[in-house]
Amino acid sequence: MNKDGPGLVRQWQRVAAWGVHLLTASGAVVGVWCLVAINEGSYRRAFLGMLVAVLIDAIDGPLARLAKVKDVLPMVDGSKLDDLVDYLNYVVVPIVLMHHAHLLPAWSSLWILALPLLASAYRFCHASAKTPDHFFTGFPSYWNILAFYFYAGMTPPWFNAAFSVFAAIMVLVPIKYVYPGRTRTLRPLTIGLGILWGVAVVIILWQLPDPSPSLVAWSLLYPIYYTGLSFALHWRPFPNANGGRL
Repeated sequence: MNKDGPGLVRQWQRVAAWGVHLLTASGAVVGVWCLVAINEGSYRRAFLGMLVAVLIDAIDGPLARLAKVKDVLPMVDGSKLDDLVDYLNYVVVPIVLMHHAHLLPAWSSLWILALPLLASAYRFCHASAKTPDHFFTGFPSYWNILAFYFYAGMTPPWFNAAFSVFAAIMVLVPIKYVYPGRTRTLRPLTIGLGILWGVAVVIILWQLPDPSPSLVAWSLLYPIYYTGLSFALHWRPFPNANGGRL
C-alpha cells in the first residue's frame, strides 16, 4: 500500500483550492483591463471584460464548494476576496464607464456617481448582504447591467441619472433579491433564462455601437423577470415541499 497516498491527495487538494482563489483574484486583473479599455474609449472591449468577470464570478463559487476551500485553506477568506473583486467589477468599473462615456449629465455626473459607490460599499460590508437562505439583501449592485443598458439603449442622460439615484437608494432598502445560482425557487428556470439572456447580451455587444433596438428591448425581459420574481418572493414567499417558506 502506498503510504504517500493520503499526503499526495492533500497536496492536490491544496493545489485545487489555491487554483480557485487564483481564479477569483484574476477577476481583479480583468477589472483593471476594463479600466484601461474605458480610458482608451473602447467601451465594447470594457463591456466584454465585464462579461468575463461575471463568468468568473459565476463559476468560482461552485468550484470553491467543490474543492472545499474553507476546509483546505482555512487561513484564506475566499468570501472577502470575492467581495473585493466584485466591488471592483460590479461597481467601480461600470461607474467609471458611465462617467467616461458621458451617460450622465455632465454638470452632475461626479456627484451622482458618489451615491452608488457609497451605497454599494455599505451593502458589500453589511452582515446581511447575503442571507442564509441564499438571497441578496438590497439591490445587488448590478451597476454593470445598468451601464450596459444605458449605453446600448442610448437612453437620455437625465433618465440614467434618475435611475441611478433610484437604484442607489434601493441598494439600502432591505428587500431580498434572488441569488440566481443558489436561490432554490424556480432555480432551473432562472438559470435557463439567464443563459438565453447572456447569449442576447453577447450579440448586442457584437453589434455595438449600433445594436438592434428590438433585441435590446427583448433582452430586458430577463431583468424584468428577475426583479418580479425577487419582489414576489420577498412579499409572498413560495411554500416549499415541507410546508415551510422559501
